[in-house]
Amino acid sequence: MIFVTGGTGLIGSFLLHELRARGLPVRALHRGAVPTEAAPGVEWVAGDLLDTSVLASAISPEVTHVFHCAGLVSYAPQDEDALLQVNVEGTAAVVDACLACPGIRLGHVSSVAALGRPAAASGDAGSSPTPQFVTETATWDLGASHPAYATSKYLGELEVWRGAAEGLSAVIVNPSVVVGPGDWHRSSTRLLRYAYDEHYFYTRGLLNFVDVRDVVAQLLRLVLELPPTPPERYILSGGACSLGDFLRATAGVFGRRPPAVAVPDWAAEIIWRFEHARSLLTGARPLITRDTARAGRRAVYYNAHKVQKATGLGFKPLADTIAWAARGLETNRTGSQTVVS
Repeated sequence: MIFVTGGTGLIGSFLLHELRARGLPVRALHRGAVPTEAAPGVEWVAGDLLDTSVLASAISPEVTHVFHCAGLVSYAPQDEDALLQVNVEGTAAVVDACLACPGIRLGHVSSVAALGRPAAASGDAGSSPTPQFVTETATWDLGASHPAYATSKYLGELEVWRGAAEGLSAVIVNPSVVVGPGDWHRSSTRLLRYAYDEHYFYTRGLLNFVDVRDVVAQLLRLVLELPPTPPERYILSGGACSLGDFLRATAGVFGRRPPAVAVPDWAAEIIWRFEHARSLLTGARPLITRDTARAGRRAVYYNAHKVQKATGLGFKPLADTIAWAARGLETNRTGSQTVVS
């Protein structure tokens, strides 16, 4: 039996489809309604990630592998407490439940955000013209300022390393921006919606991306197919391009007008401050935050050579990923079931 958290999210939903396609018995945790396009044959468990009694029951002795895909992605100031609860306390609860059943192998989905920033870029709000390459050996700078989301993913990883120190067999994957036909209103899929909605403006910056199908393939190879090794982390990234190029390519596939005006860095700095003040006065979520305004300004590239060497698997090119994701989203919007391939 395999247990999956976050089974209704982008990575988790595609993981469930692949596990069931292999004929494997799967149990998955969910909070809200189970989507109609969910993988057939999954044993769904209703409950919250922080409910230790539910996790203890779901991660029972017959469970051999756990994929922890649940997580909160947000850069809104209002979600700082929730980020710690879901990404740190939730991960700690999963780790503890795994430790209670010796022999379980854990696959933990983290983020490249947990790797921190290259030392030369720390504390610099401006653009960095010199390309910087990040590998799994990157160390977290405790003295630097980090987004709350990045901090929560880093602390969540520490819980996995704590479990490993207590004997848990674990693999950590660190995806960059995951692209796929997920929920139109959530996480990275909102980038595709932004292009579809024909917005005029976009911010300058670099986007590291990875196809959700590649995330699932790499995760399954590392956790299910390769012999267990000491705990390791692996960057999952298929490449990088400018945000403008990404939005233009996506708009082109949708047949929509692409954004045409790049917002200067100085203007983005003004806008996020205005949005912050508006959110404090009204309680509404800011449309842009300091972290999103500054995201991607530095030429930071995430190196995925380690995982390619370990698994022998490559990554799909961005054009193929965008075309596939756009078709899936169009299908979702018309109310038909998504075909996962």
